[in-house]
Amino acid sequence: MNKPERQDQLQVLSPWSAIDPVPLESPAPRIDRLAGSRIGLFANHKRAAQPMLDVVRNWMEVNYPDVELDLYIGTETNVPEMWTSGKEKFEEWIDGVDGVVLAVGD
Repeated sequence: MNKPERQDQLQVLSPWSAIDPVPLESPAPRIDRLAGSRIGLFANHKRAAQPMLDVVRNWMEVNYPDVELDLYIGTETNVPEMWTSGKEKFEEWIDGVDGVVLAVGD
């Protein structure tokens, strides 16, 4: 029997896309210094978020003892805080801090 000649082909594609470069911008102004600042610790409503921020709190207390830390725990899981019943409380909290460390704890 005649078998057709087999021609295997493999096409290799680059995982890098070709995009127009966008200049990097900071999403928010950075604070000048931590000394004397009030830093918010935001834990989303997932179980590992608060334990991660406990580590951050301990490190900050040792390395920046004059920083005031304020913990906020999200109201609902997988819902932006601005869409929850905690919106007003969150807005007050965010207005009272100079910077925020956020933890998403899956």
